Amino acid sequence: MTQACAPLARAGIEARIPHHGAMCLLDSLVECDARELRCLVTGHADPAHPLRSGGVLPAVAGVELASQAMALHGALNAAAGAPPRAGFLASARGVRLHVARLDDAPGPLVVHAVHLAGDGLQALYAFDIADARGHVLVEGRAAVVLDAGAMK
Repeated sequence: MTQACAPLARAGIEARIPHHGAMCLLDSLVECDARELRCLVTGHADPAHPLRSGGVLPAVAGVELASQAMALHGALNAAAGAPPRAGFLASARGVRLHVARLDDAPGPLVVHAVHLAGDGLQALYAFDIADARGHVLVEGRAAVVLDAGAMK
């Protein structure tokens, strides 16, 4: 991956995506370019994690981690000075959960998102989430609709 953007800490991520406070699940951006990015997640074992259910962080929460990475990738690739674009996850396909939960995985978790296709109104990404040993925990594809307000 060609380094095309500077690494970001949590505050830089929060400034670029709509998720803030405890709901910003990405802790740092480690590398990115126009096609893909990698982020780290260190709070997955936190007992106060906002997506915990029944005392555990289910693997399906990885779809939200990937969604936030996709939102960050879109923001980083937007034209300079462009206003933030409203968007939503339209579908998740081919999602494979290789574990039942994420909170017991050795961290940090690495969230990798790859832009496969898209235009001004939608984007298709592939994603995977791996633990500190490089074992893939969750993977799949997701379609994102951008400028949702303009689609009336």
